[in-house]
Amino acid sequence: MFLPFFEGLRRHGVPVSVREYLAFLEAMQAGLVTYDVDGFYYLARAIMVKDERHIDRFDRAFSEAFAGLQALTAEQVLEAVDLPREWLEKLAEKLLTPEEKAEIEALGGFDKLMETLRQRLAEQKGRHQGGSKWVGTAGTSPFGAYGYNPEGVRIGQEGSRHQRAVKVWDKREFRDFDDQVELGTRNIKVALKRLRKWARDGAHEELDLPGTIRSTAEQGYLDVKTRPERRNAVKVLLLLDVGGSMDAHVQAVEELFSAARAEFKHLEAYYFHNCLYEGLWRDNKRRWNAQIPTLDVLRTYGADYKCVIVGDASMSPYEILHPGGANEHWNPEAGQVWLKRAREAWPAHVWLNPLPERMWGYTQSVQIIRAQFEERMYPLTLDGITRAMKALG
Repeated sequence: MFLPFFEGLRRHGVPVSVREYLAFLEAMQAGLVTYDVDGFYYLARAIMVKDERHIDRFDRAFSEAFAGLQALTAEQVLEAVDLPREWLEKLAEKLLTPEEKAEIEALGGFDKLMETLRQRLAEQKGRHQGGSKWVGTAGTSPFGAYGYNPEGVRIGQEGSRHQRAVKVWDKREFRDFDDQVELGTRNIKVALKRLRKWARDGAHEELDLPGTIRSTAEQGYLDVKTRPERRNAVKVLLLLDVGGSMDAHVQAVEELFSAARAEFKHLEAYYFHNCLYEGLWRDNKRRWNAQIPTLDVLRTYGADYKCVIVGDASMSPYEILHPGGANEHWNPEAGQVWLKRAREAWPAHVWLNPLPERMWGYTQSVQIIRAQFEERMYPLTLDGITRAMKALG
């Protein structure tokens, strides 16, 4: 039954061998994981994946092979194995009607929100569920999880549900974009070619085919001509927003990243979340303990680099305008300060937005960043990339 999974791994480019597949079957036969979807996933990944660059490909193959596996209900699991029901029950989410949601008012600004959170944490003595005041679950309080508030702080929840949290106090893991994705990248590569500038600065290593044909015709014998190797002299700095609302745009960004990696030899890529702040990172698994100071990046790459920022620019306005407004940490300087520094460091800059252009006017943060970039924001479409490359010219 696992043979299609094995074939899918190979089809998606995961270099898995028959020996590893047999080790996986032995682990399953030994009963290392039973009725545990997460355990099954991590066991398979530990055996099949030997290079972290292949994790994203493994995820796609796993999703394809075991679609619907997570649809098992707690009742089905309980019937198969004797586990206490309370171990599997999740706190019920409170379902609110649009009218009820409209009645819940924001606390009145970022500073007020954070001050109120400090007071609640000092006053609250125990766990709370439901309600509209305390830090808890399944309620309308601005603080907690699995509830609803138009402007709150998410604490203790795996992912976003309403896209309304001002700050998230949970350590989340994001995945790196796979720069080997080839699906749909051909047209993107064509659009990126507008930015090509060839420089002949190498040794005489490349065959000059037109010159050879011309000289052979003139001389009457084979006269091989060579020329310096052609190299793409364009230097590109790619800054990629990752996680949160960008999860919905992973495929489009991966296709862009893959095409850019193939097209530009001088390409440097860094990740950020929502807005630029004092730290960037190259590996999402180490983003908390291996951050690179943004100032170092600003000083390392000169003004000859073309800066391409990719992100949906969808966030709380506080994350751009206020110190301390960052989604996951306390930033000493406002995001707009770092955006200005980036624009000044790399005069040739654009922002690519995966959101449809027609939707930009409905999000305040998109309008703010678009204005700061003096309308140099373009949609992540073939036409948008073509326009962006022309602007970088």
